[in-house]
Amino acid sequence: MSAVRKKTSRDEPVLEIQIHPSEIRWGVRYFFLSRRAVFATVATIVVLVAFVVTNLFIAPRVFRYVANRREYIALVGERVRQGERLHSLTEQLKTIEAKTDELHLIMSRVFLTYGLESDQSIGQGGYPFEAQEGSESIYSAAIQHARTVEAGIDEQLAVLGTFIGEIQSFEEAHSDQVTTTPSLCPLRSGDFVLTSPFGTRRSPFTKNLDQHPGIDLAATTGTPIRAPADGVIVFAGRYPIKQSVSWWRYGNLVAVRNGDRFITLYGHCNKVQVRTGQKVKQGDVIATVGNTGWSTNPHLHYEVRRKNEEGRFIPVDPRVYILDHRWRDEEQLLVRARRAPDLKDFEPLPRLIGR
Repeated sequence: MSAVRKKTSRDEPVLEIQIHPSEIRWGVRYFFLSRRAVFATVATIVVLVAFVVTNLFIAPRVFRYVANRREYIALVGERVRQGERLHSLTEQLKTIEAKTDELHLIMSRVFLTYGLESDQSIGQGGYPFEAQEGSESIYSAAIQHARTVEAGIDEQLAVLGTFIGEIQSFEEAHSDQVTTTPSLCPLRSGDFVLTSPFGTRRSPFTKNLDQHPGIDLAATTGTPIRAPADGVIVFAGRYPIKQSVSWWRYGNLVAVRNGDRFITLYGHCNKVQVRTGQKVKQGDVIATVGNTGWSTNPHLHYEVRRKNEEGRFIPVDPRVYILDHRWRDEEQLLVRARRAPDLKDFEPLPRLIGR
């Protein structure tokens, strides 16, 4: 093969390419390229070389990008999974936190029931736990929140441990006071519905506002009434109308003196199963639910009267002392029990009961 350059015009061939095969009989082949064809061929070769060189330079980066992209997607997926797991663990911590708050509320009620001041408790100093400010990052903030919840739970558990220790010490030193505190509900939780709370209410008979010195627990006739605490029966039966119309309205009535601090009353009973002077233990059945006296439906009218500093037995909200049943408004109940004054406008105990 040989090439011959010629000086010609722009449109005439400037490059002649001859191909001479090894066999003479095949003949010589001629190729003529114009100036434009030469430039086009050279440009094409340059472009191809540049393309190959560029690809050789870029290809490793592309491969690294694809590999990094796959790794990034895998890391994002793992981060999402870890975020979901963190969220699940945080929700579990919140559940535990709610339980500790519930236990703290119960402990406060126990202190109030025994006449102790929870604000003066050693354990009260560390409660409630104050959360720390978190990070601006979403995941960092979630982790910080989880750590805050966990730290709060640890703090509350420590407080509750102190509360429990103080209560145990008190119960060991004052066993008589513990057994005579009306801490059980006289009806089992599934047997009643609260129909009238303690305090101001509208009378079902006069339709006027009056002071209700106890709580009304609606239940079916014949439901057993249990003694909330140890005590002695000071009255059992129907109070004489000649001596007091107000107490006659209670229908069949049982009154129990629980130690020196409490007298509990059970009105509108169906059958009275105890007698005056009889000693009862916590949990003993003393009567059954009825509809006697001034009553619109079968229910138990339950009162707790606590001796004040003047030696008078005044009505207090029985729900404060009931520890084996959960009320819907326990937090408000506890606040009211600590801040609100005792019921002032109430019927004093008659001579046969309050002597």
